[in-house]
Amino acid sequence: MSSIALSMRSRPPSEPERRAGRQGSPEASTSWASTPAIRKTMQGCRSRDTAPEVALRSAVHRLGLRFFVARRPIRDLRATADLVFPTRGVAVFMDGCFWHGCPEHGEMPVRNATYWRTKIEANRQRDREVDRALAEHGWWPVRVWEHVPPKLAAEEIRQFLERIGTPSEAKARQPTVNTRVAMRSKASSTRARSAT
Repeated sequence: MSSIALSMRSRPPSEPERRAGRQGSPEASTSWASTPAIRKTMQGCRSRDTAPEVALRSAVHRLGLRFFVARRPIRDLRATADLVFPTRGVAVFMDGCFWHGCPEHGEMPVRNATYWRTKIEANRQRDREVDRALAEHGWWPVRVWEHVPPKLAAEEIRQFLERIGTPSEAKARQPTVNTRVAMRSKASSTRARSAT
């Protein structure tokens, strides 16, 4: 660290700042979060190996399907799929209801509403761009909402893999963009049937 940076620091860095590499910089004190408690909660959110992801992986594995975990389907594409079936060209993404704007459970926060609306819409736009790029490279993008029961989602993934066929048949077909597997939970499906 340069002597200039040392002299600019008004206080010693806290333990989290040291771990994050923020040595008491002005950026460390300004935050997008509305309160320090919310900031701490959001920093604790995991980017992989979340409970819904682990449950889905376990359910898919129990069906005898084998896959790679947290892998980029296309090396140059900045997108990491939660489950990857490389021989079939299938990339499965587990989308969080909050972060990806689930139509059933995605509630917009009241505080910093403009920030969150922009953030979630940017996530959804990025999802569409990733799906389009994967399809252009011969991959089948599959998206699963986190609220879908893992067993149901795993069965839908198995059926999807059967529909696209063997690895050679799957590669010969033209993938479609934004395949949404098991979009509804059983409870919402029951509600939808009883409403008709």
